[in-house]
Amino acid sequence: MKITAVIMAGGRGERFWPKSRNNCPKQFLSLTSDGETMIQKTVKRLSPMVAPEDVFIVTNAAYTDLVKDQLPDVPAENILAEPCARNTAPCIAFAAAVIGRKYDDAIMLVLPSDHLIGYEDIYVSTLKKAVKVAEQGKNLVTIGITPTYPETGYGYINFGKEEGSAYEVERFVEKPDLATAKKYLASGKYLWNSGMFVWKISSVMANLKEFMPDIYEGALRIGESFGTQSYTETLVKEFSAFTSESIDFGIMEKADDIYTLPGSFGWDDVGSWLAVERINETDDDKNYVDGDVITVDSKRTTICGGKRLVAAIGTRDIIIVDTDDVLLVCSKNNTQDVKKVIAQLKEQGRNELV
Repeated sequence: MKITAVIMAGGRGERFWPKSRNNCPKQFLSLTSDGETMIQKTVKRLSPMVAPEDVFIVTNAAYTDLVKDQLPDVPAENILAEPCARNTAPCIAFAAAVIGRKYDDAIMLVLPSDHLIGYEDIYVSTLKKAVKVAEQGKNLVTIGITPTYPETGYGYINFGKEEGSAYEVERFVEKPDLATAKKYLASGKYLWNSGMFVWKISSVMANLKEFMPDIYEGALRIGESFGTQSYTETLVKEFSAFTSESIDFGIMEKADDIYTLPGSFGWDDVGSWLAVERINETDDDKNYVDGDVITVDSKRTTICGGKRLVAAIGTRDIIIVDTDDVLLVCSKNNTQDVKKVIAQLKEQGRNELV
């Protein structure tokens, strides 16, 4: 069966402000020393399984040119431009309807555009196993991540009976408190929810029809118009009417035949500036520096420089990010509060800085 990949690339990446902006969010930035952007890495690691002509990028309409520039081998017609943000269920329904129009039925690998993978051979092997499970019946497969510590920032997947290389999913649970996360880790029966899925188009569409009929019907109308003169008008009309809903809540928490495969391939969701020191080499004092930077008696400091010299003296557990128009200085304990700065800028009408 044809294997396709759907890369979800419409997010804003606000926690990587001020590098990540409305006009160039995180997935289009390079956060590693090799210079490749997040979305380029995502597509490249799929090359053993998926040809460029079978890669589909679902993104905000404003980012179409960025996708074309960074992924020139992906056909322009495979860039599916959302007219507005509507979460993952409409995103996936849109892609499934368009790919279904092209191939009738096919395997869909549904993947975020802004994750990093340390062991790509193991990652591809895991996806291939997931494809075999997804080819059977109406199975919906999600890739869970084997937890290595009691993380409170991720949702979890509680799995049960083993079925071949996969496990039946008992339930999906929201982000836990620390005590609960420790219990999950100790039980050995929980995985981090990575937001990666594998299924046949026919399987996910059948579940959309059952649990999200309005989105199913609208997606069908978009798919039927794809390649015609009415496509843009139909897309704007139908997609804008969709309820904003996650695929987890809309389908995965309700459907039968849900399976998960544990993944142990060096996954990192690169969720905030704290990730930079995890995914890059640091010096003997655990500092990560990029650009024209001088450090004196600094430890555990992340500095992403710009056009001018950045000098850090005696800093501890600090993140410094310098751009042409913004300087961010942030304690590592407060990286999640970057969004509060963005909220204040919006309140002040300073949207050119967002």
